Amino acid sequence: MIRISKRLAAIGALVTTGNRLADIGCDHGYLPIYLIQRRRIPRAIAMDVRPGPLSKARENIEAYGLLDYIELRISDGLEALRPGEAQTVAIAGMGGPLMEEILRRGAGKLSDLEELILQPQSHVERFRRFLRELPFTVAGEDLVLEEGKYYPMLRLTRGGPKDEWDEADFKYGKYLLRHRHPALGDFLQKEKAKFEKLETELRLSGGVRAAKRLEQIQTEQACVREALKKYGFDM
Repeated sequence: MIRISKRLAAIGALVTTGNRLADIGCDHGYLPIYLIQRRRIPRAIAMDVRPGPLSKARENIEAYGLLDYIELRISDGLEALRPGEAQTVAIAGMGGPLMEEILRRGAGKLSDLEELILQPQSHVERFRRFLRELPFTVAGEDLVLEEGKYYPMLRLTRGGPKDEWDEADFKYGKYLLRHRHPALGDFLQKEKAKFEKLETELRLSGGVRAAKRLEQIQTEQACVREALKKYGFDM
């Protein structure tokens, strides 16, 4: 059985059992290998825009004897995905702006899908805002701390009513806050301490630039305080 990172295992846990998967930007093909070995999914398409990673994925898939279950395909985003081939699309391990671009360019492909599993590496708040434009609803979130870095991930399902999200929800994750995710609690405490330290340093430094930055920090602090309140910490 393949061993994968804590981050990838958490992504895999969000995939609905029995769905056919398209892994966009599959890199080494670890996610579909992991899910098929555990009989979570029947088949998968491992897709990448670069021949190098796809070649490595082929080596790994072949090594585990899964070439009959995982198809490999060169694809720029969702471009090579055909109607009805997958119910779930996973996009992970890339920056939020690139993921947004992939989903915008592949908008015509989304109507055949039931589920999106998304793990942005950067610009997470902006990416959560963008997701409101899609015909999908956030159904769940997870957050993993691995090697000192926090990795947020989201599961979206087709249709359904869209809940109202406020600034704290977009910044820190509505469902992470609602369910008091333990990793988020740790993260919020670190954010609070970080901004308090910055505020002290900026007040001591003085100057116009410091004053402008202090305004930004105070806005961030207000958002953290609201998130902590939602989470249930006593302020």
